[in-house]
Amino acid sequence: MAHPFTRAALALAGLTLIAASVGAQTPAPAIPADYQAVLTTLGRQGDFKDRVLKVNIPRVDLRVTIRQRPAPTPFGFGGWVAFTKGDGGMDVMMGDLVLTEDEVNPVMSAVLGQGLDVTALHNHFFWDTPRIYYMHVHGMGAAADLAAKLKPAIALIDQVMARAAAPAPAAPAAATALDTAALARIVGTEGEQNGAVYKITIGRPDIDLREHGAAINARMGLNTWAAFTGGDADAMVAGDVAMRDAEVTPVLRALRGAGLEIVAIHHHMTGTAPGVIFLHYYGTGPAATLARGVRAALDRLGPAR
Repeated sequence: MAHPFTRAALALAGLTLIAASVGAQTPAPAIPADYQAVLTTLGRQGDFKDRVLKVNIPRVDLRVTIRQRPAPTPFGFGGWVAFTKGDGGMDVMMGDLVLTEDEVNPVMSAVLGQGLDVTALHNHFFWDTPRIYYMHVHGMGAAADLAAKLKPAIALIDQVMARAAAPAPAAPAAATALDTAALARIVGTEGEQNGAVYKITIGRPDIDLREHGAAINARMGLNTWAAFTGGDADAMVAGDVAMRDAEVTPVLRALRGAGLEIVAIHHHMTGTAPGVIFLHYYGTGPAATLARGVRAALDRLGPAR
């Protein structure tokens, strides 16, 4: 019998497909004026869905390898910040900035110096070159004010990216060798292709997490994901699992039982109820085997746990 969380994920995926067929004839929601101003202030692109503005801050300047194996930017090096409305029209901002070791403290000082919060700092990988860290940021207030406060930190990242030597032209991307339909069937949820990476993202609608009236949903960072790259016979997977306290050990056992490596366990947010723990994992091998390991972890999640 499918686990309740898996059934919910499958039902949600079905609803998403239905909505997508309807949405094909419906224009995407326009970005509200105050959020368009955020994009202008930060000099970034983004999109507005599910009442959330998500701003992309990919580290396209980085050429990361994991155990000497090249890892594409969408595999786990795309930073972001997200905004959504809370009580009184004020915004909640959450984000995840991708940084090298020498960028961490200057960026942290820029964030703190503007009155914003740093709620977590951690790794996502072992054996990565250069070493990459992930800084979670948070703020409350008017969207324009939050963007202005975040701008100095983003400017530091921009300066590093501008100074980076122009990388050698990348070889033309080969068509993906992954059977993504098979991966989606195993995991139980459709994903999205971004270059050489196929990423599956699953929210936690069973966790009603709110901050100052704002719903903290999948686009605000309350999600589980798995990113696959490579080929069917020799793939890499990296991902993040959002868990309640009681789910941590069952998920760890499932992932380790499948041969996947645990690289971090931590929180992303502070002052939230219920508390949510995040776990990062990594693995290599046949893509279907990796996907079954991810599915085993998903089957340990849900309200029955």
